[in-house]
Amino acid sequence: MTSTDSPSRRGPRPSSSEPTGSFREQLDNLRHLGRLVAQIWRTSRWLTGLSIGLRLVRALQPVVMLYVGKLIIDEVVRLTGQPAAGSDFAQWWASGELTRIAELLTIEFALVIGTDLLNRFTSLVDSILGELHSNTVSIELMQHAARLDLRHFESAEYQDRLERARRQAAGRSGLLAQLLGQAQDMITVVTLAAGLFYYAPWLILLLPLSFVPAIWGETRFNTLSYYISRGRTPERRQLEYIRQIGASAETAKEIKLFGLGAFLVERFRTLAQTIFLENRKLAMDRSIWGALFSSISTLTYYGAYAFIVWRTIAGEFTIGDLAFLSGSFLRLNGLFQKILLGFTQIAGQSLYLDDLFSFFEIQPTILPPEHPKPFPTPIVQGIVFDNVGFRYPDTETWAIRGLSFTLNAHETLALVGENGAGKTTIVKLLTRLYDPDEGRITIDGIDLRDMLIEDIHAHIGVIFQDFIRYSLTAAENIGVGRIEDSTDIPRIEDAAERSLADTVIAKLPQKYDQPLGRLFNKGRDLSGGEWQKIAIGRAYMRDADLIILDEPTAALDAKAEAEVFARFKSLATAKTAVIISHRFSTVRMADRILVLENGKILEAGSHEDLLALGGRYAELFELQAAGYR
Repeated sequence: MTSTDSPSRRGPRPSSSEPTGSFREQLDNLRHLGRLVAQIWRTSRWLTGLSIGLRLVRALQPVVMLYVGKLIIDEVVRLTGQPAAGSDFAQWWASGELTRIAELLTIEFALVIGTDLLNRFTSLVDSILGELHSNTVSIELMQHAARLDLRHFESAEYQDRLERARRQAAGRSGLLAQLLGQAQDMITVVTLAAGLFYYAPWLILLLPLSFVPAIWGETRFNTLSYYISRGRTPERRQLEYIRQIGASAETAKEIKLFGLGAFLVERFRTLAQTIFLENRKLAMDRSIWGALFSSISTLTYYGAYAFIVWRTIAGEFTIGDLAFLSGSFLRLNGLFQKILLGFTQIAGQSLYLDDLFSFFEIQPTILPPEHPKPFPTPIVQGIVFDNVGFRYPDTETWAIRGLSFTLNAHETLALVGENGAGKTTIVKLLTRLYDPDEGRITIDGIDLRDMLIEDIHAHIGVIFQDFIRYSLTAAENIGVGRIEDSTDIPRIEDAAERSLADTVIAKLPQKYDQPLGRLFNKGRDLSGGEWQKIAIGRAYMRDADLIILDEPTAALDAKAEAEVFARFKSLATAKTAVIISHRFSTVRMADRILVLENGKILEAGSHEDLLALGGRYAELFELQAAGYR
């Protein structure tokens, strides 16, 4: 499966009243069960094998219990039908008449104790295995998500699919227990049916009358439940979003000042009420039809039970036979329903498995080359955009087209332009988060597509305006810039000094060990400008050949910005750098400036050259300068 959805996956949301998945589609989804079993087997072979072994033993217990119960009843009837062996228990015991019944009771007691212990131990094994599997799936989900392209995370459709997969990551391990339980029940059915068939073969024919209606109803409602849940994924994501921003430290100030509390509560209530009404209707329908089908099952059982009682009265069955047959029929009836209902539930669960495994089937479109070339270190010639064109997926508008320019080695290049001019798109292409649709990008003559993505990222240090504020320690917040050296404290301290973050960290109670953010206990939050210095430290931590700063000083005041870029210029003399900024006090420090408009280069040159040109750059510079006069 490619990263492009098939029509069946991206069609309109089905009505909550009728599922749209065909029976063939549901059968096709059963293929995921094998993948689930393999995944759980990988999680822990010995725990999975132990769970299977325990269920094999448990499968034989019901028929053994029923048969021992039959023998006890027959022995009691025999003893009550003969002369008393004595007037008290001691005389009865001495006569040896109670030996057989004592043995049978001991066996039954051992079976009861053994059944309880087996059930508890099986539950323990399943619980441990389920926890391990949940962790395994979550890890595999994160690993696969890390392999996917940026395009997947900038698409609402893929966000829905990721959300559905994330919901299934923890909670599908119980499906293995259900599958093994099905196998256990089927073995039990075979043993019980053999005994029932021996005494009254035609009773088995009554069983379908008791469970077929219930199977039909369960299948229908499981399918309806899945499609309601799947169809409401966008609304559920909205609910999670509203819940997050409605009770978050990051949004609290603005929500209070703008008085958004009531608005968010009402939006949440409206969305939640819509989902609640759909689920309530489904639950009520399931309950009503379930009661009807249960009545049919009960009626069938008592018809069979009445027949067995009559055959016992007529002398064809013993009292023990009556207990064994009625117990076997009742157990068989329940097991048949449980097995077939289990299959419908498993089929229903396989629909949810499709949400999980179909996400794993999404493949990245930015692929490594068959024969990769190394990233040039150091960069000697420079970076060339050769007639590059690119448009974002599912859009008709070109973000950039026919773009050609050269970034010379050891040069600092500034990109200027209004929002949407293509500045950040250039950065995404340069870091190979996307591949161009037209043209090519080369570094020292080597096409980016001929290099390993990991190699490119290892040699480029990028700080975006919307950098992540990690709820980690101050040292770790800088150390993530080069994760393989995240425990190298001297390197972290050097990066902090270069970005001027060292003065920020010096004020923290625990210095570099201070947890940042307010998400966890004892965390200390920073101002926007302080966070930005921490983030810039990540670029220095990487010590990359190419440094890209996308609006890196937006939260800094003019003085702090000047300090940061003065330090940057002095430290980046041997580096190749790209700067995106709306502040001309920053831009003027660059060796060369590209003025972009609608994805094309409008002007190019140094700050002085562009001012002398008297074009768009000079106009924008004058507008900004006027604001400071």
